[in-house]
Amino acid sequence: MEEIELYLDDAKDTMDGAIKHLIIELGKIRAGKASPQMLEGLQIEYYGSMTPIQNVATINTPDARTLAIKPFEKKIINDIEKAIRNSNLGFSPSNDGELIRISVPPLNEERRRELVKRAKNEIETAKINVRNIRQDANNSLRKLTKEGVSEDLVKSSEERVQKLTDSFVAKIEQIFSVKEREIMEV
Repeated sequence: MEEIELYLDDAKDTMDGAIKHLIIELGKIRAGKASPQMLEGLQIEYYGSMTPIQNVATINTPDARTLAIKPFEKKIINDIEKAIRNSNLGFSPSNDGELIRISVPPLNEERRRELVKRAKNEIETAKINVRNIRQDANNSLRKLTKEGVSEDLVKSSEERVQKLTDSFVAKIEQIFSVKEREIMEV
């Protein structure tokens, strides 16, 4: 039935969105080497409103241990430096008047374990999101029985939703194992 396929496609698309969100969140967790994603979520005051740092500066990695931030306007360089210092990222930026450099220190064992724990929290959140999507899809499918759709068709559709959920949970686990290896690598 066409309506069932729409529910299944919608559930798959929403689960894909949960995976994309997970990848973005895991990208913010540093793993030994410098990445512009480390500064995602960092905002500075720019003309009276809070603005993401990526909207006011270019961020790149000249080498594996350094972030270079070049503001579009020189006058905001001190605001960017202050935002980085006040963030909970543990970086000490250096400002030469045109460019802010951040030397990303190597991670110690304790910090690595903290980052793995943080990654596990993101993984659990993603799994919960996928399971909630499954529940919503199943609830929508069950409502179709009241509209005259056969119970067997709904039951087989629920099984398809469960297989979809299982495949997405497996993807999430795979993403975590890659991230964990990346963080623990010395």
